[in-house]
Amino acid sequence: MIATALSTTSLTDTQGIVALAALAVALVTLIACGVLARSVRRLRGAQKIVLGDGGEHDLVAHSASLQEAFEALQGYVGDVARGLEGRLGSVEAALTGAVAHHALVRYDAYNELSGQQSMSIALLDDEQSGIVLSCIHHRDQARVYGKQVHGGRGELELSPEEAEAVRLALASGADGGAASGNEQHA
Repeated sequence: MIATALSTTSLTDTQGIVALAALAVALVTLIACGVLARSVRRLRGAQKIVLGDGGEHDLVAHSASLQEAFEALQGYVGDVARGLEGRLGSVEAALTGAVAHHALVRYDAYNELSGQQSMSIALLDDEQSGIVLSCIHHRDQARVYGKQVHGGRGELELSPEEAEAVRLALASGADGGAASGNEQHA
């Protein structure tokens, strides 16, 4: 009984109250330390993700490697683009002499009602230069004539059928399509 009387009297006196207050402050401090320890553990986990923990790549190093890869890719794409521009220029230069306009005109050269077996074909480039070939068919023979064309005009005088083939070829380039191909003259 004396022990219980001493314990109740010691908690109600000044020293007991101070001890209880210190105990309460210690408990609050202990809880705060636990919360802070948990917060620091989360922070260190996030820090390991960002900075890495030695053996693994961290986000900063990964970001730097991605930046280097993008710069290398940009350099490669630039080199390829410059190479393609050079090749495109040479292809465009080579295509200036390619056949871009063509037309075929069929006709009966001797008015024999032989089914319009004669023909003139114009093959011209974008500079309106090229060749006109005429194949004149007769019952016994066939003859082939070729005439050069420069700037849409023949070096030698063109027959009406040859001139028509040149006109149709150049008209086919103006409207973007092929010439009719079966223009017929008597």
